[in-house]
Amino acid sequence: MKNAKIFLITLSMAAMFAVSAEAGPREDIIAGFMAQGAGPADPAKGKAMYNANYGTGKVETPKCQSCHGATPQAGGETRTAKPIDPMAVSKAPDRFTDKKKVDKWFLRNCRGVIGRECTAQEKVDFIAFMVTQ
Repeated sequence: MKNAKIFLITLSMAAMFAVSAEAGPREDIIAGFMAQGAGPADPAKGKAMYNANYGTGKVETPKCQSCHGATPQAGGETRTAKPIDPMAVSKAPDRFTDKKKVDKWFLRNCRGVIGRECTAQEKVDFIAFMVTQ
């Protein structure tokens, strides 16, 4: 049952991110990551990334929640107390629609939290999770 549910979620996410004539900027960004070798999106892996306590990046940012809040729907703040809008697409519909910003923030945050750049697959999974939130 669990495997069937994961399959259906993956299938629906793949369909949602399929490139078509009506694809938007978020889908174009995801298609770019897929062209770099990412496979179908797995929102469960994106959720695990958001909740993981890595401890392999900067000491002050061991997890995404360090700055972005306990849930993607909540806002957060930088270490200098600057507010950060929610990550959830339901709360911030323009999230993950500007390629320049997506590249900038994945690079900066992955290095800071995980201690390395995220893979194309990790980026697709993370965005897929945020789209479901």
